[in-house]
Amino acid sequence: MNLIILFQNDFIQKNYARINDRRSDHILNIHRANIGDQLSVGILNGMIGTAIVRKINGAEIELELELESELETDVDVTSKENTTNPYTKQPPAPLPLTLIIALPRPKMIKRILQTCATMGVKDIIFLNSYRVEKSYWQTPLLQEDKIQEQLLLGLEQGKDTILPKVTLEKRFKPFVEDTLPALCKTSMGLLAHPHSEQPCPTHVTQHTTLIIGPEGGFIPYEVEKIQMAGCQGITLGQRILRVETAIPALLGKLF
Repeated sequence: MNLIILFQNDFIQKNYARINDRRSDHILNIHRANIGDQLSVGILNGMIGTAIVRKINGAEIELELELESELETDVDVTSKENTTNPYTKQPPAPLPLTLIIALPRPKMIKRILQTCATMGVKDIIFLNSYRVEKSYWQTPLLQEDKIQEQLLLGLEQGKDTILPKVTLEKRFKPFVEDTLPALCKTSMGLLAHPHSEQPCPTHVTQHTTLIIGPEGGFIPYEVEKIQMAGCQGITLGQRILRVETAIPALLGKLF
């Protein structure tokens, strides 16, 4: 946990927060913090700064934050950094990316969500396809609270506070016919497909819509529909990667 993320309901008064959950357990047992120690903290969807441990009562910790006015829920993280407090700064810039992933096996969802959040992906779409088993959509890991739990773990790792948006698209054809063309009109549409000939581009700066298929890849019909919507096929080479490996490889190559 490289960043302690705080929520509005953690605050007992302005600039003072009290926590008593896995975060406090991590502070005590991993950071081994004592009263007076300084920690990196951030407000969910807000600014990043520091906090001083002011009180430890069993598993309960009270923190005094050095974030000044950035505690408001309507923080504009696109504004300039606070110049009166050297301890406050904006979270890292997000990737200019909409990431569309054929829904993976449930046991891989946790890792993929964490990886995406850590690497700065803010718009994630899980898409149905022919090779996605229907049972995958029934997993409790797709419940809103479970998704947020994994995203928070990723944000903590990457020292970020901006929670990604996750959308579930259970119908392939309506999505690629109605939604995907609009996305590709305002971004560079890419389909990661092992049988493509075009190498993955690098040093991309424009907004990109990247689609990654399921284990076994999209079937030919799906590839055709995605390309008709405005996506160009790209490849990382001859090796076939698992989805959870392909995602960081592609993001590292692209951005």
